[in-house]
Amino acid sequence: MLTSPRGNPITLFAGRSNPALAHKIAQAYGQELGQVAIKEFADGEIYIKYEESIRGSDLFITQSTPAPGDNWIELLMMIDAARRASAARITAVMPYFGYARQDRKDQPRVAIGAKVMANMLTTAGVDRILTMDLHAPQIQGFFDMPVDHLYGSAVFIDYFRALNLTNLVVVAPDVGAIKMARAYAKRLGADLAVIDKRRPQQNEAQVMNIIGSVRGKNVLIMDDIVDTAGTLTSAANALRDAGALEIMAACTHPLLSVPAYERIESSALSRLVVTDTIPLRRTSPCIEVVSVAGIFADAIRRIYTDESVSTLFVP
Repeated sequence: MLTSPRGNPITLFAGRSNPALAHKIAQAYGQELGQVAIKEFADGEIYIKYEESIRGSDLFITQSTPAPGDNWIELLMMIDAARRASAARITAVMPYFGYARQDRKDQPRVAIGAKVMANMLTTAGVDRILTMDLHAPQIQGFFDMPVDHLYGSAVFIDYFRALNLTNLVVVAPDVGAIKMARAYAKRLGADLAVIDKRRPQQNEAQVMNIIGSVRGKNVLIMDDIVDTAGTLTSAANALRDAGALEIMAACTHPLLSVPAYERIESSALSRLVVTDTIPLRRTSPCIEVVSVAGIFADAIRRIYTDESVSTLFVP
């Protein structure tokens, strides 16, 4: 059995936002999830109680934080309860870090939501954050504590290599995704192209130009988040019109809000590959899921035993 250099036992717990992934992580680690009571009062207030002793333990709480805000409150309450129950160290395992898109003050009189969330986690008493594919990696600097930032490429690269794709171009759906797309193109031995996008207003995207050659080639669009799928499907349709052959896409965090499924299923995309950081609202013949449970279990093991986690950071 693995032991911490500090001699503390390890305990794994989970909130309610993504129980399927939490159970997979625990199974991959080789340990059962601990028992915690999570209830709601009649008015919606959340109640947390650990049903077993966690005194002196190295405690890991798995909780993604997509909307609604209850997922955030639930995580904060679990952290506070653990701190008051004398857990030795508390790590928030956040496969999806909500509000990461609000990482800067890009307009007058707006909030920096990611910093607000970082402040709340710090105040609640967390000691460490483990997350994946932050929309803005600089959010790590919002914390005065260790933040281990994993990458979905750990599972996507293996998936797409297994397809033995030829004549491939990796496409960044906007300028902000160029660094990610370049990393995938390098590791897959593919060319790189970029969509020049203009956004008239929030959740609306208009494709203006394609930078790079895609005619007669297979295309893989890479992004970290798909919400309404407006950007993704507009890009796919523009690539089809530009002469691309098979058009695939991959994203780490499938938020997939209400219009997304219909847009994806009626677009030029042959498939969208996503991870299970967020549970899907429904199944779709166009969407495939690959699990990140293994990489999170490995990261938890390395954190617990004070081994290096940096080998898991390859983008």
